[in-house]
Amino acid sequence: MVSYPDSMCTCLSTLNLWHSFTMENYEKGEVVTVPDDTPTPWGTDVLEMKVQHGSKVRNLMGFAVRKFKDETVRQIVWSGSDKAISKTVTCAEILKRKFKNIHQITKIKYKIVEEIWEPKLEGLDRLKVKRQIPAISILLSKDALDKNELGYQAPGTHDSLWNPASEQACSKPGKKRGPPSNARAGRQKSKSPKGDGTPGSKKQGQGG
Repeated sequence: MVSYPDSMCTCLSTLNLWHSFTMENYEKGEVVTVPDDTPTPWGTDVLEMKVQHGSKVRNLMGFAVRKFKDETVRQIVWSGSDKAISKTVTCAEILKRKFKNIHQITKIKYKIVEEIWEPKLEGLDRLKVKRQIPAISILLSKDALDKNELGYQAPGTHDSLWNPASEQACSKPGKKRGPPSNARAGRQKSKSPKGDGTPGSKKQGQGG
C-alpha cells in the first residue's frame, strides 16, 4: 500500500471534493483557444496541415503528397496538439522519406485553452478554467532554412520522437495469411503402413 503525507492527502481529498462539486453543480460550456502571437519561421504562403487525434494518416498523406509534388508549393507545416502530437510527427517523417533534401524546423509549445463552466444552481458564479495543452508544429521546406533557428534539422536527419512502426502500420495494409501452398503441403509426407498394417519406421532393423 502506498502511503502519502498528511498534507498531500488533504490536497487530494480537497481536489476530489472540488471535482465532485463541479460535476454536480456546473456544466461545461464554451471552449475558447487563446490566440498565439508567437512569431513563426514560416510565411503565409505555406501549406498548413492540421492533424487531429481522429485523423486518418492515409488520407492526410495522400493530400499532402499530391500538393507537395507541385513545384510552386515550397513549404508545408504539420501541426497538432495533445493526443495528435505523435501522429503529427509520423506524418512529417513519412513525407521526408518521400522527398529528398527537405529542411525542417520543429517548434514545441503550449497552447492555452479557456473552458467556461456554467452554474446549474442560482447564486453560483461562472467559472473560467485555463488549461495548457502541449502542441507541436513541424515545418518542411524544399528551400534552405536558417540553420541557427532553434529546432532546425538538416536534410537526412530524422526526429527522435518518430516511431517507424507507426509508418508501416499506417501505410501498408496487413496481408491475410492463406492456406499453405501445394509445395509446402507436399513436403509433409505421410507415413506409409507396413504390410502387416503397422506404421512404418524410419530406422530399419538389422536382419538376424
